[in-house]
Amino acid sequence: MTDAPSGERSLARSSAVMAGGTTASRLLGFVRATMLAGVIGTTGLAADAFDVANTLPNQFYLLLAGGVLNAVLVPQITKAASHDDGGDEFVNRLLTLSLAIVAGATVLVTALAPWLVRLFSDAHNHDALVLATGFAFICLPQMFFYGLYTLFGQVLNARGMFAAYMWAPALANLVAIAGLVVLRIGYPHQPAVTAWTHPMVWVLGGTATLGVIAQAVVLLIPLHRSGFRYRPVWGVRGSGLGSASRVALWTFAALAISQLGFIVTSRVLTRATGLLERTHETGAGKAAYTNAFLLFMLPHSLITLSVVTALFTRMSSAAHAGRPDEVVSDFRRGLRMPAVLLVPITVAALMFGPTAVHLVFAANSEAQTQAVAHVMMAMMVGLLPFGWLYLVQRVYYAYEDARTPFYLQLVVTAVATAVNLVAFTVEPGRAGVVVGIGQTVSNLVAALVGFALLRRRFGLLRLRRVAQLYARLGVASVLAAAISWPLVHWLEGTLPGGRAGAAFELVVGGGVYVLAALGLAHVMHVDEVRQLLDPLVRRLRRRPS
Repeated sequence: MTDAPSGERSLARSSAVMAGGTTASRLLGFVRATMLAGVIGTTGLAADAFDVANTLPNQFYLLLAGGVLNAVLVPQITKAASHDDGGDEFVNRLLTLSLAIVAGATVLVTALAPWLVRLFSDAHNHDALVLATGFAFICLPQMFFYGLYTLFGQVLNARGMFAAYMWAPALANLVAIAGLVVLRIGYPHQPAVTAWTHPMVWVLGGTATLGVIAQAVVLLIPLHRSGFRYRPVWGVRGSGLGSASRVALWTFAALAISQLGFIVTSRVLTRATGLLERTHETGAGKAAYTNAFLLFMLPHSLITLSVVTALFTRMSSAAHAGRPDEVVSDFRRGLRMPAVLLVPITVAALMFGPTAVHLVFAANSEAQTQAVAHVMMAMMVGLLPFGWLYLVQRVYYAYEDARTPFYLQLVVTAVATAVNLVAFTVEPGRAGVVVGIGQTVSNLVAALVGFALLRRRFGLLRLRRVAQLYARLGVASVLAAAISWPLVHWLEGTLPGGRAGAAFELVVGGGVYVLAALGLAHVMHVDEVRQLLDPLVRRLRRRPS
């Protein structure tokens, strides 16, 4: 089966809607991260204390709700649409069970906050642990509302309503930004770990939690408009949830493995912060790693996630209908479409990394900027493999096969943990970069294993065109970097410091790089780039001289 152009256009429209919401949310997220860096810093014990606490609900949400529900809901709801009632009873039963599990888990992990903080942190500073525990008690209830957001959002996605799910996080960021404005106006900037008062803790942690609540509750509006009415339906016997529970158990196991690996990551990074604090040095710890990961996730969220989210619903429908050729065709789309932007972005990140970090976190010192930038650049090398693995996992989830993604997660965690253990032995200032390299290597190895397993399942994947696309984009991007590098080097030595200089360098130097990369790709007959540029070229040719 060929990759139909109409399918490309439909997928592009769905992806564009989601990318718009993700763009708004990510831009507000950067505003939030920039303000947070000004208020609490990107390095040091206080920054790590809030980062550890505010990361906990995300980690347990991923473990008990996010990945399980993402993997289970779309295929199950897609199948339920063929039921006599349109699947409403099935979906209500699944939602009731899921909400009960998430609510119980939230109560449990909140009660365990002091022990969880010590599990995820290797800092031996008593004041830092007390501060992190206070933040954790306020932030851990976010877990329930993250689950609610995922449940409501996936019901909307399965009904073809993608926009609200992607736009809702913008509201969470707005609420959190409001709290940071209050902190910025009324309290000292970047206070030491011993200077935090109860009102300061409640403003920062409380508004972060209120934002997550708003993000979930706002989805009730489009859900109601879609015609769906939730009513609790208890019990699973005879409901057809057996296959769903098997998928959930395997997905839970995969995420459990992932979180065990993350405990090692968190302890490596908080240990590095503690050691650097003792010697009054600046380097990448837990908070710096989180900010680097925020930058790394921007292109993945805007491009790969938007494309693959739309593809996942299509692949689930095709898998349920027994059309494997369509699944493989969409798999190739998922490899090709993001690459047009991700390959040039990967090269650009290596060239403009410190400048981009300086622009986003203008309040950072030069040492803080370099610490975040080096970790981000180590991650960016693995931007493409990260997306490949994400797509491979969704192919298996479309077939309600969560066992294979579990084995792939074992590969990721084993490789990343092995590299993280090496990070324990290096100088504290280099630990963050080693962790970033571990993320890149682990995703690459797991993605290659995933390709081999897909070939075993489907036969030939016909990836020759995909490989040619990557090769041509890679050559075009490297040549574009060589062309634009003298200008970038001259700008760095000429422009004044500060955010304005960084912005000018990115606009001018980055603009030259982008034009060169797209132009060279066009000359090298990259079809996806030619489809993007041909309408513009035709208009220019028609213009009178």
